[in-house]
Amino acid sequence: QVPLVESGGALVQAGGSLRLSCASSGIMFTINVMGWYRQAPGKQRELVATIFRGGSTNIADSVKGRFTISANNAMNRMYLEMNSLKPEDTAVYYCNAGSIAGRSFWGQGTQVTVSS
Repeated sequence: QVPLVESGGALVQAGGSLRLSCASSGIMFTINVMGWYRQAPGKQRELVATIFRGGSTNIADSVKGRFTISANNAMNRMYLEMNSLKPEDTAVYYCNAGSIAGRSFWGQGTQVTVSS
């Protein structure tokens, strides 16, 4: 059973918007932080945004002002609202969840492609 499932990736034109979703299932640990990462072809996986239980967030400088992260109180649903998309945002986007006990869970990724 995959603990995290991403959805919402698509092909979009530059300047467009997308909303990614992440749903957790079967994780028997208390999640205290969730995040979005992305990996472009030939590049390392990079952190895009994180959200902590309680609501505080961190956003990477490269997407600040364009992307917004949110999650429900139970921290079993997380979203990434992406606006003003650029070709350099093209990547596979991964959902991550971290538990208080130090466990880390990953989804299988969803492809976002931004055409110029």
